[in-house]
Amino acid sequence: MKRSAIITVDQLRVGGVILLAIAIFVLAVYKLGQAANLFTRRYSLIVYLPSANGLRQGGSVTLAGQMVGTVKQIDFLPVDFDTTRNLRIEVRIDRTLREQIRRDSEVRLRTMGLLGDKVLDISPGTPRYAVLQPGDTIKVATSLDYEAVLTRAAGAVDDVVALSHDLRMVTNGLARGQGTMGQLLTNRALYDELTGAMARANALFAGLQNPNGTFGRMLNDPTLYVRLTSTVTTLDSTLIGINSSKGSIGQLMRDTTLYTNLVGISQGADSLLKMLGNNDGFVGKLLTDQTLYDQLNKLTADLGSVLADVRRDPRRYTKGAICVLKCK
Repeated sequence: MKRSAIITVDQLRVGGVILLAIAIFVLAVYKLGQAANLFTRRYSLIVYLPSANGLRQGGSVTLAGQMVGTVKQIDFLPVDFDTTRNLRIEVRIDRTLREQIRRDSEVRLRTMGLLGDKVLDISPGTPRYAVLQPGDTIKVATSLDYEAVLTRAAGAVDDVVALSHDLRMVTNGLARGQGTMGQLLTNRALYDELTGAMARANALFAGLQNPNGTFGRMLNDPTLYVRLTSTVTTLDSTLIGINSSKGSIGQLMRDTTLYTNLVGISQGADSLLKMLGNNDGFVGKLLTDQTLYDQLNKLTADLGSVLADVRRDPRRYTKGAICVLKCK
C-alpha cells in the first residue's frame, strides 16, 4: 500500500512545534553560554595558595567582582618547607580582559555572601606594569579567613553567655535582698528610714530658708553684705597705708636703716658674748673658776652670819659707835 505524498495540516503543525522547540533550545544554550562565558576565547593563569577551603574545580573567577573565568584545575604540590604554596590552581580567564590583569594585580580567596561558595577575585592592574601572559603567576593577597572570624565570634558568644549568667546571678541576689543594693530594693524599713531622712532634710532646708533665722538673714538681709563690703574696703585702705613708704610699717618694710642697726646690735651682742665667754676675764672667771665661786659663796655665808648676829644683838656692834658720838 503506497503512502500518501500529501502533507497534512497536522503534520505541518507538529513540524512547526518541533522547529520552534529546537530554536528555543539553541537560543537558550546560546544565552547560557554567554552568561557562563562558554563561547569566549580564554587563556590560563596560575595561582599558588596554602589552602583553598571551599574552592572547587569549575568555581568562579571574578575580576573586580565580575565573573570573567573559571577554575580549571586544582593540583597538590610536592611537600616542601614552603607552606605558602601547597596548591597549584589553574584558572581560565576571558582573553578580551587581558589588559585588565597586570603584574601588580592580586588575587584573593573570597566568599560569595557570608556563607556562600568560594571564588577567586582578581584586582585590576595599573598601566605602569606589564600585562600577564598565558601561564604567568598572579600574586596572592592576604584575605580574610571567615572561619577564624567565626571561631572568634563563637568565643565572643561564649563570653556573652557567661556575662548573661553572671548578670542573672546578680539580679537574683538583688531580688532576694542580698547586699546593700538588694536591701535598698527589698527592705521596706530602709526605705522608710530614707524617706524620713529626706523629710528631715527638707524640714532643715525649710528652716534655713526662714527669713527670721540666722541663715535666712544671711541669705536675704543685705546688711551683712554691706558690712562685709565696708570691712573689705577698710582692710584695703589699711593695706594701702601699710604699703605706703611714709608710714612706720612702710619704713620698716622698705627702709634698710633699722635692718642695719639690728645687724650692728647683733654684732655687738656677739662680741660681748665672746668677751663673756673668755676664761681670762672677770666674767669668764665667775663663770668657770670654781675657787672664786667657793670664796664668793663663803663670803655670802659669812655676811649672812654677821647680819643674823646683828639682828640678834645690835648693841654689840653699835656700842663703840655711840661712845664715839657722845665723846665728841
